Amino acid sequence: MLRISQMKLPVTHTEAELRKQAARELRVPEEHIRNLRISRKSIDARKKPVMYVYTVEVELAEEKKLMKRLRNRNVSLVQPKAYEFPPSGGELLSSRPVIVGTGPAGLFCGLMLARAGYRPLLLERGETARKRKKTVDRFWATGELAADSNVQFGEGGAGTFSDGKLNTLVKDPKGRGRLVLETFVQAGAPEEILYWNKPHLGTDVLIGVVERIREEIISLGGEVRFGARMTDLHVEQGAVRGIYVRTKGLSEGASGAFKEQEEFLPCSVLVLAIGHSARDTFAMLAEKGIPMEQKAFAVGVRVEHPQELINESQYGKEYPRELPAAAYKLTRKTGSGRGVYSFCMCPGGWVVDASSEEGLLAVNGMSYQARDGRNANSAMIVTVRPEDFGGTDVLAGMEFQRKLERAAYRAGGGHVPVQLLADFRKNQRSINLGEVEPCIKGAWEFGDVRGIFPKELSMALEEGILGCEQILPGFSRGDAVLSGVESRTSSPVRILRREDMESPVKGLYPCGEGAGYAGGITSAAMDGIRTAEAVAARYRCPGI
Repeated sequence: MLRISQMKLPVTHTEAELRKQAARELRVPEEHIRNLRISRKSIDARKKPVMYVYTVEVELAEEKKLMKRLRNRNVSLVQPKAYEFPPSGGELLSSRPVIVGTGPAGLFCGLMLARAGYRPLLLERGETARKRKKTVDRFWATGELAADSNVQFGEGGAGTFSDGKLNTLVKDPKGRGRLVLETFVQAGAPEEILYWNKPHLGTDVLIGVVERIREEIISLGGEVRFGARMTDLHVEQGAVRGIYVRTKGLSEGASGAFKEQEEFLPCSVLVLAIGHSARDTFAMLAEKGIPMEQKAFAVGVRVEHPQELINESQYGKEYPRELPAAAYKLTRKTGSGRGVYSFCMCPGGWVVDASSEEGLLAVNGMSYQARDGRNANSAMIVTVRPEDFGGTDVLAGMEFQRKLERAAYRAGGGHVPVQLLADFRKNQRSINLGEVEPCIKGAWEFGDVRGIFPKELSMALEEGILGCEQILPGFSRGDAVLSGVESRTSSPVRILRREDMESPVKGLYPCGEGAGYAGGITSAAMDGIRTAEAVAARYRCPGI
């Protein structure tokens, strides 16, 4: 197979023109190309007109002979390598693996173990993705918060209500990332995520995708229980022996319906894919003495601008309307040395009330697949480190998050607090909107967003946002809408594990974003795959 890179074509090109360009690069007639597959597609807006840039893989006869005579540095001979799951280890499992959490890490760990015959049990404190959406919609409409099923908890994890970005910077020599994308496509995602350089899945698509992954797990002998929250962990002689689970609702799988109850589940392999907001679980693990450490994370605000402003800034004023809603990535260093940067940018998206505890308020960003909302939003955040939240308690960062979220709740009277950038700078409450009308899921009120933060952080945010004007003109406009608080950028703790993915506690496998080892849907899913590999390489189930 031959790979051709750096093929540039106009935005309005046809499929036939793509094939013709590939033939031109190879200096062969078009009919010699047996098959052509897009490997990568990106947008080059550095010069005008804006162009699409492709990497394609083609098949044709006598490829090695062609390479010998072809002098084109953009053409290479490649041999794609398929992902391989490891063979089962020799240590016999006394019970099926238990996975706590059905975000990307938990789902993909469960899927890989199910495909290998381990019949895992997945426990999820929230609801199925479809029921969860109804619960979240009700919360946004009425303010009625469900503590165990919300933007943070439930099937699919926090990423289900996000921009659904699927790109990752994680090095991937074994092809785990490709496997994640291929699995999403098999579960109903559009095929374009396999080649766009910054693919995404909107909330409206993700719901069906995670449901079909769950259905595959069940079809292979696995079980998924919803409304099942781990309340305690039993460790004996340095090894996991079981967990206590409080259940309610229905079980999706072999066990059928059951009433709310607390039960003890024996297990010798426990995967913790609990997500970055499982604060009660973090507290329980700390109380049990599970090895954990403080971890840096970032906090800040959501900022909204008209999407048209971002499009014109990135593509030019006369840009082709066929182009997708434009994104941006910004970073600035303040005079005090703090870094301020954009995070989870949502083209044509929404700011959402992402709260998960009564009396506390957090926001996040979300997009639908079409990204056709009138505003662009992103988090503008500043990193906070253990020295910022003080103390040696492993949960100090978590309590720092809570402090900010409590202040945000008060600032908006229980609703999302909103402040225009001009008023944020003047340290005064906004009373009117400018041209930018908020796109917010959930009720909002004008409030003192600046007052949510310690002075050093609010000053850093102001300086960073103003500095981004030099990169993206119009970014510091006075009527840009700020809302807060963005506090769930990543886990405030890291649950320690060794190179073999296992905690110092035997049988305990911390996994994904909540454990401090991932940041985003794809990297969390890849970490889930790595964890499944580690379990399988060591253990075998009866019958395997």
